[in-house]
Amino acid sequence: MELRNDLLLRAARGEETERPPVWLMRQAGRILPEYRAVRAELSGFKELVETPEKAAEVTIQPVDLLDVDAAIIFSDILVIPEAMGLTYEMVEKVGPRFPQVIHAQSDVDRLKEVEPEKDLFYTIEAIRIAKKQLNGRVPLIGFAGAPWTIFCYMVEGKGSKEWSKARRFLWQEESLARSLLDKITDATIAYLKAQIEAGADLVQVFDSWAGVLSRELYAKFALPCMERICDAIDEVPLTVFAKGGGHFLQDLASLNCETLGLDWTVDPLEARKAVGAGKTLQGNLDPSVLYAGHDEVREQTNRMLQRFGGTRHIANLGHGVYPDMDPEKVKTFIKTVKEYQQR
Repeated sequence: MELRNDLLLRAARGEETERPPVWLMRQAGRILPEYRAVRAELSGFKELVETPEKAAEVTIQPVDLLDVDAAIIFSDILVIPEAMGLTYEMVEKVGPRFPQVIHAQSDVDRLKEVEPEKDLFYTIEAIRIAKKQLNGRVPLIGFAGAPWTIFCYMVEGKGSKEWSKARRFLWQEESLARSLLDKITDATIAYLKAQIEAGADLVQVFDSWAGVLSRELYAKFALPCMERICDAIDEVPLTVFAKGGGHFLQDLASLNCETLGLDWTVDPLEARKAVGAGKTLQGNLDPSVLYAGHDEVREQTNRMLQRFGGTRHIANLGHGVYPDMDPEKVKTFIKTVKEYQQR
């Protein structure tokens, strides 16, 4: 199906665009009353993720309500460990909890090989439904969590600021760590390819906890997994977003992907120097700017766009929209990008 708005794909491929495309991480979520209404019909977040028709509905809401240039499938990065046999619970106002975690090699050996059409059918079907209902209006983005980030949850069993247990594994259980990372990488590649087959026009890999690793540890353990994923995904453009990874941008620049996402702590000019001209950059307005007044949102957005220089740029936040943000401020951000004229 031909896309009527292909700005995102052209920008990712480095082709000329009239303006930067714009979408937001977590754009389908709690900032929208319409999302909360759908969520209220179900038992919770996890049921929404696992109900294809509803997941597709909230995927499309930001296209209708915010006028973004892309939809991103509504799902969760933790569907991968669940599909591997490590189930999780999403506790309201607390976050994910894994009743069982990885302690030993025997735990890794028990993990199953993921068959996306069977084990993750709900997300694959949601992509098919959303793709059909979008009817070529905008591209649909698929995604997965990066192996290191998934590893963190599978080892610690819940969120953490330091991820000290996961990092301890890298020093004390190197063989086990590599074994687990390899299994997660295999599952992630299979999952992303199934999403593409179902209709995803672009895919993104979220390395949410990249920033807790030193450059040395990231290069030794996490980067090889990302290299495998990037080399395997050649059907559609691929974005890698390593939050907190500004200290190893040069290493990320070597990956075989089209786009690198930047968090708000990275200066776009410095990022371009580190990465070079051969990749598209995505980001990176500080999400907290959206707490400011509309005039300040416009000023900060224009300042960000100027620093990216108008070429090979996908406008986004430096991380996801916060749940208590005013949708009208989000609309101001999007409208400012759409009206931007390079000076």
